[in-house]
Amino acid sequence: MAVSGFPSSVEKCSSIGREKHTVVADMDGTLLRGRSSFPYFALVAFEAGGILRLLFLLLASPIAGLLYYLVSESAGIQVLIFASFVGLRLTDIESVARASWRVFSSCGKRCVLTANPRIMVEAFLKDFLAADLVVGTEIATYKGRATGLVRDPGVLVGNKKADALLKAFGETQPEIGLGDRQTDIPFMALCKEGYLVPSKPEAKAVTCDKLPKPIIFHDGRLVQKPIPLMALLVILWTPIGFFLACLRIAAGALLPMSTVYYAFWALGVRVIVKGTPPPAAKKSTGQTGVLFVCSHRTLLDPIFLSVALGRPIPTVTYSVSRLSEIISPIKTVRLSRDRATDASTIKKLLQEGDLAMCPEGTTCREPFLLRFSALFAELTDELVPVAMVNRMSMFHGTTARGWKGMDPFYFFMNPCPAYEVTFLNKLPMELTCGSGKSSHEVANYIQRVIAATLSYESTRFTRKDKYRALAGNDGTVVEKPFISPNKVMGC
Repeated sequence: MAVSGFPSSVEKCSSIGREKHTVVADMDGTLLRGRSSFPYFALVAFEAGGILRLLFLLLASPIAGLLYYLVSESAGIQVLIFASFVGLRLTDIESVARASWRVFSSCGKRCVLTANPRIMVEAFLKDFLAADLVVGTEIATYKGRATGLVRDPGVLVGNKKADALLKAFGETQPEIGLGDRQTDIPFMALCKEGYLVPSKPEAKAVTCDKLPKPIIFHDGRLVQKPIPLMALLVILWTPIGFFLACLRIAAGALLPMSTVYYAFWALGVRVIVKGTPPPAAKKSTGQTGVLFVCSHRTLLDPIFLSVALGRPIPTVTYSVSRLSEIISPIKTVRLSRDRATDASTIKKLLQEGDLAMCPEGTTCREPFLLRFSALFAELTDELVPVAMVNRMSMFHGTTARGWKGMDPFYFFMNPCPAYEVTFLNKLPMELTCGSGKSSHEVANYIQRVIAATLSYESTRFTRKDKYRALAGNDGTVVEKPFISPNKVMGC
């Protein structure tokens, strides 16, 4: 479009030959399909502030809506910012945030201009949409905490977006401006070309293979996008779900393992078993135990393996909270990260019977397998790969930045969680270290076999890669004193 005219539809914008051009785009309704920013504020409210913060935001949202449509877009967003951010540590907000594509991706330099708080969206836009510059509303702070207010010039809407663009680019005029509403026209008029993204028909989502970076690591407890109705359901379900989780955990911890499978079914937990597991090792014959090599979805993997087998299988772990150890129905043995010491520990456990191990060293939610540590392959040739899959409808049972002691509670708080345990064939002797294969060859082979069974992709990422990306540490659990679940839930 000519800058003096009304913006054309983005479908008329050519993406050919734009490698040296600069594009400036709005976020909601332009780069992202959803036109409402409520779900992103809800994620910050729940993950950084707890269930009561989410309730506060939900109660404030009608006021925000009235102000948005009857007073100004800026006033409505200000209410959402205050309800979501007031009193939160900036470090918590930043950690949670690590919560028209054709045209945008075709340009060499990409800038996003949004009314959303920059701290909330910058990491996502830079990491997954390859934005070079993010200009957004700046929140006010006091001693490292958000005040719920915004800094000058206020919420970036209308002419304030245009002023922010001029401040960011100076006399340089961007080639393309992309927006989705009338209040985006002022900044689009400053670009050589301007295009509107129509609200209907809704654009199709870009497939994962078209993104600049695959989404392998992400954090947060909520499974579903927290639109207002879903947020309300989460709030109403949480006290019921927590009681149900305590009941399910008690059943798993107190009942004989041979009966837990049936107890779980009665309590709404589905356990699907595929394949033929090997029989238990007989101590009387001096037979060493089998090492079950499992993919790692949650810390409950070894427990559901035991449920599938009908007998408790000990497991080794690098990091687990003290609470998880206390309520675990199976023996958990901590490894020291010293190779010689850990090898000795695992060999001793295998002399006593079967053992479960997750050589990825940490969980991964997406359809990827992290690199398998090769230590296990050096210690035994009795290897049985096990492919683990779980299904959750409301809460994720893993966290990188939260307290891991709540992981089993969140998993069992789902209305009807499910685990699928697939026993693969025992590794043939000719593919083990005992037949001359290196430990890395064995580990990589098992990783590929499990990945093929699950239709997952094998990667070379490690536990440290995950925690550095999501939490800024190496993933070691820091022990915390036990506090009541009501306090943990924000009640």
